[in-house]
Amino acid sequence: MVANRSPTRSPRSRSPAAGRRVEVGSGVTVERGVRFRLADGTRLVSDHYYPPQPGPAPTILMRQPYGRAVASTVVYAQPVWFAAQGYNVVIQDVRGRGESTGEFYPFRHEGRDGKATIEWLARRPECNGRIGMYGFSYQGLTQLLAAAERPAALQCISPAQTAGDLFSGWFYHQGAYRLASSVGWALQLLRGDARTRRLQAASRHLEEAATRLPALMASGPYSRIACLTARGLPTYHRDWTSHRKAAPWWARYDISTRMDRIQIPALHLWGWYDTYLDGSEQLYQRLRAESKAPQYLVAGPWSHIPWSRYCGEVDHGPDAILDTDRLLLRWFNHWLKDSGDFAGEPPVRSFALGENRWHRMTSWPQRSSDTLAVQRWFLDSDGRANSIQGDGRLGPEVPSGMRPSDGFVYEPEVPAAAPGPGAAPGPFLQNRQDSMNNVLAYTSPVLTEAVRVAGRPRVCLHATSRTASADLVAKLVRVLPDGRSFNVCLGIARSSWLFGAQGLEPDRVQCWEFDLEPTHCVFLPGERLRLVISGSAFPLYDRNPGSTVSPEAANSWDWIQNQQQLLHDPDHPSCLHLPLQSDIEFREGGLT
Repeated sequence: MVANRSPTRSPRSRSPAAGRRVEVGSGVTVERGVRFRLADGTRLVSDHYYPPQPGPAPTILMRQPYGRAVASTVVYAQPVWFAAQGYNVVIQDVRGRGESTGEFYPFRHEGRDGKATIEWLARRPECNGRIGMYGFSYQGLTQLLAAAERPAALQCISPAQTAGDLFSGWFYHQGAYRLASSVGWALQLLRGDARTRRLQAASRHLEEAATRLPALMASGPYSRIACLTARGLPTYHRDWTSHRKAAPWWARYDISTRMDRIQIPALHLWGWYDTYLDGSEQLYQRLRAESKAPQYLVAGPWSHIPWSRYCGEVDHGPDAILDTDRLLLRWFNHWLKDSGDFAGEPPVRSFALGENRWHRMTSWPQRSSDTLAVQRWFLDSDGRANSIQGDGRLGPEVPSGMRPSDGFVYEPEVPAAAPGPGAAPGPFLQNRQDSMNNVLAYTSPVLTEAVRVAGRPRVCLHATSRTASADLVAKLVRVLPDGRSFNVCLGIARSSWLFGAQGLEPDRVQCWEFDLEPTHCVFLPGERLRLVISGSAFPLYDRNPGSTVSPEAANSWDWIQNQQQLLHDPDHPSCLHLPLQSDIEFREGGLT
């Protein structure tokens, strides 16, 4: 979900300054409401910022659905700043949004419309034929979809906090629906659609629903939330919830089957607590493997908004602040002005949580083959690992002898909560919620030396379920010397995704092996590792009803309580795999 607000004025009203250049400071002029007609008659509207220097110059383009005035300035500098550095800057409303005509359906037209826009801009007299794109979230995907169409003038992109595979990187994660981000984003987009279509009652209901989002997600089938399915509104939220498999339907809207078509340099930006981190990592790995063009990565301790030293309840220090604007300027100078500004840049710069330092790396690890070692921590207890008051332990050795299993009850009516309040992204104090008996907590001894984790942690959990459908959630937690604990990363797996749609056999032991989200975290001496296991992370992900009813259609009548057991003995060595990265140069201070 992107917190940019759509414009409140009528989206079809003509910009009052259309066709006239106005000076806006630093020698920059802006021409608002510039119209471009597509072959099908659709008019795309943009604001054009011109640099102080006369003559043709490179152009950088952002295409977005939130109103041109916003221009992603929640994380980037104003377009005037970029124009003052010697660029034409174009901010365009995508089809059906803002002042652009046509029907908006997320992602559907962004490839062809983006290519046509780039070809039009390249023909304009102020452009020297060299174009780059920037933006995050949806604006990241408009870059990828346009790049996959291969317009000749597009020479570099900078997709931040986005995904190339909508199914597995944006809406679903290992079988579970990303409920909070998807419902919240649908509310945001549909409010704009309601205004465009002049559906005042629908707009009012959507505005009211946005104020009670937690209650909205907690009640009834989420595929049939009334305000999201009102007459006259687009159906995209229902479409997202009804296509629950990685089927060809999704590939029509993303680049998941066309990654090899992107053969231009890309600067990727991740946030360790971003909603779309999983999709961003998939995108980077795919392009790194399938594109011959350079792929650069910067990964910092941020959520989706803002990119700040403060995230959740943690201050990551002054070095966490990245001057994104100057980084982008150097990127565009290198590829669009041949300045060589990026020639000495490492392929990867990554901020290590806990240590609060930037690291220079030659690559980001894909699997354990890219790492020095995989450190294994085995789960153990005396049969009472429930909550952090229990006796769950993490250790380097497989437990010996017969060991009792640990059990917890998953109740759909009161599911185990997501790490952040209301699924808010970021590191939050976990002590209170991990004191509940509906979670299992396994904690290591106090560390005597640093554990440097870089990559995707993985769990192998031997477990049983009483119901035919179940989820397991694994949360990696950092425990400070004073006992406070903060979430680092999380993973969920739905049984239908892991074992197939035929359903689980009650009480049969299955090995749940799945990844957590990627992270870069240094667990310091004096701290402890903790792994917390539960049956949900609501409302970050949708709850599993435990019945044969599909989650998006389930209500309280369909919910089944589930007794889940976790085994950890020599025959069932449940464990946590931590990838230890070796290829790191340490560097004090932040990025320039």
